Amino acid sequence: MNIIKYPNPTEWTALLERPHRDASELRETVKTVLDQVRQDGDAAVKAFEEKFDKVRLDSLAVSAAEMAEAEELVSDDLKAALQLAHANIEKFHATQKFEGEKVETASGVVCWQKSVPIEKVGLYIPGGTAPLFSTVLMLATPAKIAGCQEIVLCTPPNREGKVHPAILMAAKVAGVSKIFKAGGVQAIGAMAYGTESVPKVSKIFGPGNQFVMAAKQQVSLHDVAIDMPAGPSEVAVVADETANPTFVAADLLSQAEHGVDSQVILITTSESMAEKVNAEVARQLALLPRKEIAEKSLQYSKLIIVKDMDEALEMTNEYAPEHLILSMDNYMPFADRVVNAGSVFLGHYSCESAGDYASGTNHTLPTSGYAKAYSGVNLDSFCRKITFQELSAKGIRSIGRAVELMAEAEQLDAHKNAMTVRLQSL
Repeated sequence: MNIIKYPNPTEWTALLERPHRDASELRETVKTVLDQVRQDGDAAVKAFEEKFDKVRLDSLAVSAAEMAEAEELVSDDLKAALQLAHANIEKFHATQKFEGEKVETASGVVCWQKSVPIEKVGLYIPGGTAPLFSTVLMLATPAKIAGCQEIVLCTPPNREGKVHPAILMAAKVAGVSKIFKAGGVQAIGAMAYGTESVPKVSKIFGPGNQFVMAAKQQVSLHDVAIDMPAGPSEVAVVADETANPTFVAADLLSQAEHGVDSQVILITTSESMAEKVNAEVARQLALLPRKEIAEKSLQYSKLIIVKDMDEALEMTNEYAPEHLILSMDNYMPFADRVVNAGSVFLGHYSCESAGDYASGTNHTLPTSGYAKAYSGVNLDSFCRKITFQELSAKGIRSIGRAVELMAEAEQLDAHKNAMTVRLQSL
């Protein structure tokens, strides 16, 4: 990994840049697939499955027989792990339920807010080199708690036309309504527009490669909402002299193995710690089955030595990482000043893997610096807030003249009149 010592703040912007991609050709490819799915429905999805996933499908829907087969194939130990993770995710997200209160803002004027679930949501679950069955739990569990009527899941099948059994098992545990064999851009198009088999949804959630992300952004312009803009996964570790270099290296590599364009960054005040972590990364990397992926990812990764913890904090908030690990003994003073991060892991034992799977927090988080403006997926992601107001005659008298004056000043006479006729009626 690249070690950078005491960079000047003027260099930070360039130093903290994410990997760049040329999206122009990507956009055209994605648009072509989306247009075809919109026009030809199931036929287009099946054709693209044959082209991209090398499988010929008779039906897109996962059958009851396939669900039963998956349950037989998943070990009892993994089933128990899924149940434990689901219980923790459910417990954490259930605490986020919104209870609106009626507020009398002026005499005779009452306002309140009501949380309403999105009726139909679509979940995209990658199934390529790493079938992300954990993401099924992360998305379907809060959708179920929120009260979404229909939870639609799309995931690519293998070349035998089968969906990974752990994905199906997680879907059963979390209460997914319908599951379809569709990957990539064609899956996003199917959920955005609807086909003969796949229902049209109102909001699409889930991670994916650059094609999936581009497809989500395109359909979000006119057809459907999405969870958030997102790019490759990333982690920043802030470590002081008390950190365990073996733990830190393991945390960096756990993120690096996600994909070749993932980014990992260590920010430390200790030159000795940077050198120890660098050596430990090399040792652990050699033992990883996904060594080639992690190795390419590490090309974009950096070990940065800064002068003190104040500078480390400033750099962390500027980077706005998806995952932030504070590998230090006295972490709370630092954590209290973090304002830009997707999810924060405190202390030597809070590895990112815990949040990825079973601690209860959600692992669908903003990347590429979007943590400066976006939250990770939570219960509110699956709800809408509707406001209500109720004015009595007393309420009209309370605020009527102010409304008239403001509408008149904005030269919106019909707005003024709607209030004037009520005032006159009194």
